[in-house]
Amino acid sequence: MSAVFLRRATAADARAVADVWLRSFTAALPSVVRPHSDEEVRAYFSEVVLPSQETWVADSAGRVVGLMVLDGDQLAQVYLDPEWRGRGVGDRFVGLAKRRRPEGLSLWTFQVDEPAHRFYARHGFVAAESTGGGGNEEREPDVRYVWRPGHG
Repeated sequence: MSAVFLRRATAADARAVADVWLRSFTAALPSVVRPHSDEEVRAYFSEVVLPSQETWVADSAGRVVGLMVLDGDQLAQVYLDPEWRGRGVGDRFVGLAKRRRPEGLSLWTFQVDEPAHRFYARHGFVAAESTGGGGNEEREPDVRYVWRPGHG
């Protein structure tokens, strides 16, 4: 297996980033209904996320296998190609996010995503708020997690 390195995403990565997101979301959240088509997701990453948010990719031999997006102090997205879960890439992304935002981070995850809850708790994030999903497009109940320095 090739080494994985983390690097800033470029405009040329937009489709590969969106495709990782699509595969990961489908595998990890089968019960959550996506409100946008694949092409709308690809356009969103190309036209909104990569140009305006701090986007990182995990690159293995020139192939994007994961993504992380920081938007202000929010860890907006961490998604891995399903075959790359459990290999430490997510841990590396969270470590990078903490170095990039040493004052603290927050994030949202769906309540049904128990593996994400365990993952973020292991990295020192604490559940701070739960909602019925009124604030997200999926209308799926969610949880906001926060991390502050000195807490993991």
